[in-house]
Amino acid sequence: MNKQEHVYRVLRERILEGQYGPGYRLVIDAIAEELGYSALPVREAIRRLEAEGLAIFRPNAGAQVKPADPAGFAEGLATLAVLEGFATAEAAKAMTAEDLAAVEHETDLMVECMETLDVSGYSQANKRFHEYINARCNNASLLEMINEISQRSDVIRRTVFTQIPYRGRSSIAEHRAIIELIRNGAPSDEIEKAARTHKLRTVEAFRSWQKENAPGDAVAGMILKNAAAKV
Repeated sequence: MNKQEHVYRVLRERILEGQYGPGYRLVIDAIAEELGYSALPVREAIRRLEAEGLAIFRPNAGAQVKPADPAGFAEGLATLAVLEGFATAEAAKAMTAEDLAAVEHETDLMVECMETLDVSGYSQANKRFHEYINARCNNASLLEMINEISQRSDVIRRTVFTQIPYRGRSSIAEHRAIIELIRNGAPSDEIEKAARTHKLRTVEAFRSWQKENAPGDAVAGMILKNAAAKV
């Protein structure tokens, strides 16, 4: 692995895991010193992150993790609803009993995490649930689009949905309904609709919470505050 690739992977992981929250400044010299490299591979790695939509460059301010965009987050989830609905219907054709057992296990873990208030564990189990299903979809281009949007949404998903706990139990019930449809060999259009509706209900929950509790730029400010507290 060359230097640029190493820096890129380190920074990308820190962004996606929330260690570097929205708006976090990516100081090239500081990162280079920490990792023991010159500024060049750090600069090149940040350019790759910019191309992926994970970082931006602002004149007189330098590079930073892309700031929170609640409106863009909702739009991204709505797009995922369409993409994942189709992907789930396609994946259902190839899923085995072992696959269904795996996604059931992740759903059971989500229940346990809700009972213990383990927000991070819940989020990871939920993510694995969808990844297991998507992995059975034989459409690389579709999966690439899904992964790109999901990664950009992860930071807001983690920080905001701790504030909407009621959505968790509904999401679990929807997971179980999707599993049963796949297990029973339901028509593809029914599975697609269930998966699409599942994601759209998350969009509705977010927009309702945003309207009632933190309209406008207040959402972005809250996300920045929560993310900064993790650094």
